Amino acid sequence: MFAPRTTAPWPLVALFTAGYMPPYLLPTTVGRLDTGLPLSATQAGAVGSALLLSSASAGFLLASRVQRTGPRALSRLGLLLAVLGYGGAALTTAVPAVVAGLVVGGFGSGTATTVAATRIAAERDPHRASTLGLLSVSALAGAVYLTVPHLGRSHGLPLAAIALTALAVWPLTGRLPAGAAAGPDAPGTDPAATAPLPHRRSGAVLAVTVLFWALAQNSLWGVSGRIGLSQAGLSEAALGAVLAAALGAGLIGVLAAGAIGPRLGRAVPIGGGTVLIAGCIALSAAATTPAVFATGEIAWNTLYPVVLSYLIGLAASLDPRGRWAALVGSASALGTAAGPLTGSALSAQAGYAGMGLVLAAGLLLVSAPMTAVALHTGGRPLLPGAVRRRGGTPAALVAATTGTSGGAVPEVGAVEQPVVEIAVEAPAAPVQRAYGTAGPWQSGTAPGPGPGT
Repeated sequence: MFAPRTTAPWPLVALFTAGYMPPYLLPTTVGRLDTGLPLSATQAGAVGSALLLSSASAGFLLASRVQRTGPRALSRLGLLLAVLGYGGAALTTAVPAVVAGLVVGGFGSGTATTVAATRIAAERDPHRASTLGLLSVSALAGAVYLTVPHLGRSHGLPLAAIALTALAVWPLTGRLPAGAAAGPDAPGTDPAATAPLPHRRSGAVLAVTVLFWALAQNSLWGVSGRIGLSQAGLSEAALGAVLAAALGAGLIGVLAAGAIGPRLGRAVPIGGGTVLIAGCIALSAAATTPAVFATGEIAWNTLYPVVLSYLIGLAASLDPRGRWAALVGSASALGTAAGPLTGSALSAQAGYAGMGLVLAAGLLLVSAPMTAVALHTGGRPLLPGAVRRRGGTPAALVAATTGTSGGAVPEVGAVEQPVVEIAVEAPAAPVQRAYGTAGPWQSGTAPGPGPGT
């Protein structure tokens, strides 16, 4: 028999795309703020950081409220804030109004990302859904990077692209659930709805390490342009071509992640991919020729979405209700927000090559605990007959004692299976006709009426 083909969760993919567009377009957004408004490079970077911090705060505030409020209403609120915030910032040149619009829009983007993350975590294949989302946002951001330079140098062009994306996604939210289901599955009656976060230690470790992981990525991304121009000797046009090629390589990386799927588990792509990314960052930061710089940037952007898709899937597997996915995503947004400032500070103190070595060493350090979380929650084998429970809803995995091979039995995954009670019909007990006095029975005799009955 063939398994039924699953339908792609396109409303969630679209919502994911709308939420992730601001960080993907951050370099051009910050650059346009610097050149199109009376802001210094440092001030423009601070505004970009404020945008991402607002986005991260939405995740921390709303991660546990998606089911209670309803995905449809919350996603529409987020998209509305994104349209109003980014659209308003695109239409004005008053710096206070631009800053306020970006903060409002950032909160809206973070709200959309939070809803998408929680719903993707409930999918049967969260890795596939997150891979489709990354593919969509990478393709759309690449199109914006190729189109916006031909439309002028206004600061509002990338912001308008983000606002229009949120507006286009709005009609698809009608296919999201309006709210929590009534009845036994409602949050007020289902114990799982108010249950504490499962895998608290693993989730906390993953959130902290992903924060530093994203910090390292965006520390290099924030100064890549300066490295290419001042150290590798590229012209501005050549630098744009290299970055466009890097975005194209990111699409290839997303496709590769989707093709590989769960075949390698999560530990190998996360741990091994992070180690390779560390090498790419060190190579790009130390590049003194265009060829070396292009090699490092393209290789890095090929690997980055691969590892990111598995990190999203790992966070989703820790809690089927998506709370860890939203919290880990918010931690990543915090790292993204602090990245440009960190990269600038490190490069000013140690030079670009020294910055690359520091970032690479940090990635090597965080790769170990991230891999440990993936191994701990990713299905290590248990001995046949073993039963194991973790926190959260009741779960068990029992190996058959007869008629099975002696191979290892997979450990129960992070999405635990409920214990199912099976009714067994027992033979009726014989009717006892009379009762006698209590006392020992003779060996080899069957119980029967006592003396004197």
